[in-house]
Amino acid sequence: MKLHAGEPAAGPWRRATAGEVLDVLLAGVDGTGRVVVAVDGRSAAGKTTLTAALHAEAERRGVPAAVVHTDDIAWYHSFFDWGHLLADGVLRPFRAGGAVSYVPPGWRPNGRDGAVEVPARTQLLVVEGVGAGRREVGELLDAVVWVQSDVDRARVRGIARDTASGVNGDPAQTEAFWDEWDREEVPFQAAERPWERAALVVAGAGDAGPVGAGEFLVGPGPAAG
Repeated sequence: MKLHAGEPAAGPWRRATAGEVLDVLLAGVDGTGRVVVAVDGRSAAGKTTLTAALHAEAERRGVPAAVVHTDDIAWYHSFFDWGHLLADGVLRPFRAGGAVSYVPPGWRPNGRDGAVEVPARTQLLVVEGVGAGRREVGELLDAVVWVQSDVDRARVRGIARDTASGVNGDPAQTEAFWDEWDREEVPFQAAERPWERAALVVAGAGDAGPVGAGEFLVGPGPAAG
């Protein structure tokens, strides 16, 4: 797997289900209160896929779960200068025990209705996105998982995904936006080094080898146990 400079290769890899991944992330949590898990990784690593699987597994177990995407917090605000918004707008209110209904500052001025919602019944909150495991919110997290990805494969996946959705314009505009984002993401993650706080490392989609439906390749993280 081709990685960015400074990011260590994870492994050895083993196959695991979403349930086994969730068990590792919840190891050491006493189960009496609310739990926050951060799913961090580079763009197009496979974070959303893993997050959806963890959410579905929690609900299957009867654990009320919710997902917050950092892209929604950052929308029309800043690529990465939003840690205080996540902490004050979502994580601290969630830890206080109530429902969360937070309107990020970029929404209303840019015509976006609604809010980031976390129902009061939620016991497991999964925060997904680049920077979800940042140090700034570390005291508010119970576990971090790092999704490790191949640099070139992730770029191809990301540009293809965004081109198909049209979210960043035509193919040329999409590629230009990817490069603009990458120029901020790479030094941000190099400084944050969230993989060092991960209880588990999960390989991006096919980046460390093929997996079956509902399976992931996982390796131990420095914060395991």
